[in-house]
Amino acid sequence: MDALLVLLAALALGGLVFLPWMRRRRAVQQTRQGLAVASDPMAGYGFVPLEELDVRLPGPDRALEEALDAVRRTHDWRPAAELLKSTGDDWERRWQRVQTLAGAAAFELAADGPAQQGGQRTGGIWLRTWRSEAPKDPGGAETHAQFLVVQALRDPGSQDFRMILEEARTVCREAGLLAPGSPIPYIVELAVARGLHERPADYEELWSEAARRAPHHMGAHLAALPYWSQKWHGSRTEAEEFAERAAAGAPTGSLLPALPLFAVYEHLPEANMVRSLYQSAVVERAIEGAHFALREAPADHPMAPHVRHLLVWFLVRAERYAEAMEQLRLVDGHVGAVPWSYGRSPAAEYAAYRALAIAGWEQLGGTSTGFPQDRP
Repeated sequence: MDALLVLLAALALGGLVFLPWMRRRRAVQQTRQGLAVASDPMAGYGFVPLEELDVRLPGPDRALEEALDAVRRTHDWRPAAELLKSTGDDWERRWQRVQTLAGAAAFELAADGPAQQGGQRTGGIWLRTWRSEAPKDPGGAETHAQFLVVQALRDPGSQDFRMILEEARTVCREAGLLAPGSPIPYIVELAVARGLHERPADYEELWSEAARRAPHHMGAHLAALPYWSQKWHGSRTEAEEFAERAAAGAPTGSLLPALPLFAVYEHLPEANMVRSLYQSAVVERAIEGAHFALREAPADHPMAPHVRHLLVWFLVRAERYAEAMEQLRLVDGHVGAVPWSYGRSPAAEYAAYRALAIAGWEQLGGTSTGFPQDRP
């Protein structure tokens, strides 16, 4: 299966947390046990084999998958344009689809390699054709802007980094003119402004424009959160306050009560020797907020898989294996999400945690025969 550069890698959230030596040793043993089960998932838990995990998407989206396959097969931009046109003003889903289409074009270009002796690179040519043949299509402009963000953030040390982000900003503003009511160009520009080290007052103004168009948009909040984090231009306190305000003001059915979990993840210490960190009150409160959000939000909310994937990560580390298994049952098969997307191999990162969850579940007396095999 093709590996796909996952777009949220631009959000550079925390690193690995180191456990004491005895805990690491036990984790290795559990991983080996879990991998033995996961290697034959149809005979055990019904999980998708490692080699079949889809790294392009965080969760299933049949229409998007069909459009991606058609674009890759034919190099025709029209299936992508029709997909975004049919998405309309479902802003959460549109944001997810724009990210994935842009990521697909970026991956194709990277896989194409450098042009040989003046030859033309064909990777992602459908996006270039889309822009040239339908310059007034807002979907093409949104996808192009996100594509440029991905290109820039692949190599932040490049001498072209700022130039590419400036071009992305220009395309964002063009997309905004083509679709005045859409929040998508402003959400894309949040990453641009962060990379260009925009002043807080200017960033607040940009955020206000995005929030005015879609005040409870989960994707927009996830895109904005890093700016106020300690790793970028803010602090842990600022990021947590931003997340808590969004959660407190969320309407019924919103996923924003899960935002504090992302803020906690962003500020985990790089080296931690405290065994009880993942059972701490702060982490437990954030986990419960995420559980609450998922219970209240529509089952098919396009951003729900993002929350479920991060929950798996936290629940396994908190040794809450039964809860982790339930999230795995609901999300298994697609792994294009934080935190797996920050590793060199998202599928392998995910499979390792899945193996730990299985081993922990069985250590507590769980069995494959007692585990629901149905998928949403």
